[in-house]
Amino acid sequence: MQTLANTPLSMLDLVAVREGGTVADALAIALRTAQHVEQLGFTRYWLAEHHNMPGIASSATAVLVGHIAGGTQRIRVGSGGVMLPNHAPLVVAEAFGTLAELYPGRIDLGLGRAPGTDPVTMRALRRDRTETADDFPREVAELQQYLGAPQPGQRVIANPGANTQVPIWLLGSSLFSAQLAAERGLPYAFASHFAPQMLLQALDLYRRNFRPSAQLDKPYTIIGVPLVAAPTDEEAHFLASSLFQRVIGILTGQRGLLPPPKEGYLQSLSQQEMAGLQQFLSCAVIGSPETVRSGLQQLLNATEADELMLVCDVHDPDLRLRALDLAVQARG
Repeated sequence: MQTLANTPLSMLDLVAVREGGTVADALAIALRTAQHVEQLGFTRYWLAEHHNMPGIASSATAVLVGHIAGGTQRIRVGSGGVMLPNHAPLVVAEAFGTLAELYPGRIDLGLGRAPGTDPVTMRALRRDRTETADDFPREVAELQQYLGAPQPGQRVIANPGANTQVPIWLLGSSLFSAQLAAERGLPYAFASHFAPQMLLQALDLYRRNFRPSAQLDKPYTIIGVPLVAAPTDEEAHFLASSLFQRVIGILTGQRGLLPPPKEGYLQSLSQQEMAGLQQFLSCAVIGSPETVRSGLQQLLNATEADELMLVCDVHDPDLRLRALDLAVQARG
């Protein structure tokens, strides 16, 4: 059985813009956080593509991956993920091929099949392109070709990109990407930090149908875990009220900046809002080091995940770093 002590920890950062702060502040906090978790021994630091959202500063994901990789030494840096329907595969291959040449052996390319935004913004991103999420398998194959060795007669070659073999991960919150990752022999990351409903079913499907590939000889899974840790359960739940407010904003279509914590916030919610919050955050681990240790181990027992990717939305940047410190201490 997978134990917490020998399970790699990684981090997914949405690069939250905080109330009272700026985009520049958010970018600086992201770099500082990446440097901190590198010192803690985290395996990778991923950044997620979102658009037209005032509280998230990671829209130019490849640019930010380069910034974080340039400010760190060893940790793997990548996308969690690039939303492939928004981009021509050749452009993604050239961007991540360039990153791989700049930071050899440290770049990951996680791919999602959702646009990561609203329909109007999606059209603004793609202009006259007609690709949709239904084209995802073909575009993944195209991207793999660009990042691999050029074939005889291949007329379009990504340069940079060709022969970099940037590791491709498939991301998802449903069964589609789990099945595709299994068929292609790719590692799989499940977005249980915001859509945990099909977590166990997707992991089972992926493992049962996995076919070894040149990239991977056996299944490898990451699960997303919302985490807020503090010295006591009481303080952790207070700090997590920033996360709770953010989630309610998502569920009610009122996205904004990451708010400071608020005393008694849960008591202000309706029964319907509480149900939505609990469903959204059913994989969240919030509490003292002892509570965190127990919660993370329970997730491992249930999922047998190979790696845990923490999502830590704490308004105070220093207390966010402390939360990550406590998570590592809890792991033992």
